[in-house]
Amino acid sequence: MATSFTEKKKAVATRAAVILPWERSAHGQDVRAAEARLEEAVGLTASIGLVIVRKAVLLLRTRRSATLLGKGQIDSLRIAVKADNIDVLVVDTKLTPAQQRNLETEFGCKVIDRTGLILDIFGARAATREGTLQVELAHLEYQRSRLVRLWTHLERQRGGFGFLGGPGETQIEADRRMIGERIVRLKKDLEQVRRTRGLHRQARKRVPFPVVALVGYTNAGKSTLFNALTGATVYAQDQLFATLDPTMRAIELPSGRQVILSDTVGFISDLPTELIAAFRATLEEVAEADIILHVRDIAHPDSAAQKRDVLGVLDSMAKDNMLEQDWPSRTIEVLNKVDLLGGQMAVPQGDETVAISAITGDGLDRLLDRIDQRITSGMEVVRYAMPLADGAALAWLYQHGEVIDRHDREEDTDITVRLLAEDRARFERQFKHITPQLA
Repeated sequence: MATSFTEKKKAVATRAAVILPWERSAHGQDVRAAEARLEEAVGLTASIGLVIVRKAVLLLRTRRSATLLGKGQIDSLRIAVKADNIDVLVVDTKLTPAQQRNLETEFGCKVIDRTGLILDIFGARAATREGTLQVELAHLEYQRSRLVRLWTHLERQRGGFGFLGGPGETQIEADRRMIGERIVRLKKDLEQVRRTRGLHRQARKRVPFPVVALVGYTNAGKSTLFNALTGATVYAQDQLFATLDPTMRAIELPSGRQVILSDTVGFISDLPTELIAAFRATLEEVAEADIILHVRDIAHPDSAAQKRDVLGVLDSMAKDNMLEQDWPSRTIEVLNKVDLLGGQMAVPQGDETVAISAITGDGLDRLLDRIDQRITSGMEVVRYAMPLADGAALAWLYQHGEVIDRHDREEDTDITVRLLAEDRARFERQFKHITPQLA
């Protein structure tokens, strides 16, 4: 895998400029949306240690095929890059290989687009084996698409050898072939990792605690909420993509019932196509979840647009049959960071929303109660009569269910319990001599 840009530059402070090409035809004159998108790009750039010395929104009348930007914009940027000693220019859009090469020639500095920037962040943050494999695969697919025009030094030919003779293959063909071979190996390794994770998921189903998955836009506070609920120490910082790999912990609800809480990578608008597969692990955990907590940064000025991005991803999952169509009925909207707005009372709440502050703990009790209620609504109430001496069956019901009523007699007991459908089936398979009674 090629050395990432951040690894090459980490020894010295790297000065960066961030520009957002904003097309009037596509976005109109929505200045607030442009400023929010620019700040997101600045946050992404700062998260890999670059020092931002200039940022700007550049309005585009048309997208130029050679440079994207207009001549006047390029001339003014060239002066700014030289005056500010800028080492890298981040262009918050997807550039073609030719556009990237031409802009680097114009400005005399490194130019990276939104795809390259996010790939670099993922490369620095992925921790699990699957995460690192996915990021390397995305990097290679991105590089392969740019071999044709960017790496002109690879067009020289190597001579033939052995009995073949002839001019041989060009260096660019050799590199493309090596990248292709590495991609094939990575895909095989990833398939093995996914099979192993599938076995782990099947094992969890045999001891079926309900799964609660945290989803939301990046930097919405999911990892902070995860730590607050579980007491874990998952890395959580006020930066975009602070965590990339799914993390799971067991927590106890007010009823005493245990659930598995899953923290996932944050979503982001215009996710590079090369990285969509890197979300597969997270998306699979969401698909398996009994309850989805959609965590929103309610204090963010672009919170509504971020919500649309997240819901758009979940909707696309449902269309691709990766997520059940009824996922909205399993979703609780968690309005986080109310401490920045004056507390819970400052935020309107409904039956499907809970306002909290993961930092201060405000509203967490109400959130746990809401999770408890949602799980309870999906449970069955069943009544059993069994011998008092059958301590194993009684203990099983107390451990896996919620005992509503119990009447003991001399030799037997009548017990009414609330159980998940899966738990009821397991109980009746394990204790076949006990049959449910009419209510």
